[in-house]
Amino acid sequence: MTIPGLDHSTTGYSPAHAYWMGRAAGLASLDRDGIEAQARAWGFDEMRYFESTHRMPFPIEDTQAYVMASDRMIVTGFRGTEVAKIRDWLTDVSTPPVPGPGNKGFVHYGFHQALQSVYPQVRDTVLDLRAQGQSVWFTGHSLGAALAMLAGARLYFEEPRLLADGVYTFGQPRTCDRLLAGAHNKAFTERCYRFVNNNDIVPHLPPEPAYTHVDALRYIDADGRLHQAMPMAAMLRDRAKGVGADLFAPETDAIKDHHLPNYIAALEKNLTATS
Repeated sequence: MTIPGLDHSTTGYSPAHAYWMGRAAGLASLDRDGIEAQARAWGFDEMRYFESTHRMPFPIEDTQAYVMASDRMIVTGFRGTEVAKIRDWLTDVSTPPVPGPGNKGFVHYGFHQALQSVYPQVRDTVLDLRAQGQSVWFTGHSLGAALAMLAGARLYFEEPRLLADGVYTFGQPRTCDRLLAGAHNKAFTERCYRFVNNNDIVPHLPPEPAYTHVDALRYIDADGRLHQAMPMAAMLRDRAKGVGADLFAPETDAIKDHHLPNYIAALEKNLTATS
């Protein structure tokens, strides 16, 4: 079964659009030329690339993002990072959180700093390219997922108060406290979708209760099936199944499940099965 092409006119959730937002999240790991070439192949005639180096008390060296636009759709993607790097600084609870977008709640200092290094340019670019009222989307994997969620929140809770049509995240860590999560969930109902692949370790970091997740969860089980909801007891059994599926794999299940290609493969499998 052929995967349907990216629909620039889409306005809501669909598994096919989730697949393409996963692919778009992966673009952020390419260099400028690679992103531009793929963007044009997907029908986007404008692309802007952003990279900012900075120093933080974490092993993260820069932030990379892009904005691509057609006459109907604008997509912003943020680059992720390796499991080892993000796990090290997400388990460091010595750094206090900072006020969230629009002073709503608090966010992890590392996410705030990483986003701030490129956000003004991203915001201005989205506004500049949105000359025809195009739909606006944010996507990212791992660190990039947290930045995508926060960028969408800043665009809405701060000026220009533009509510994105969708935010799709893959392997997103806990990003904010309950106050910001509550405000975000209210504003982004049926607009934000947070994909978690079975035993992916990153969505379990940083530790609760200081940090929590935003809605809405889309869970991929140990067999690669996509669920809109799953009871906690069933999810725990499924996670145990995932751990036991390949005990002799070179990577632990918690790390293997975090890789973006495994998210994309599961979404493709679900599209094929439902078709």
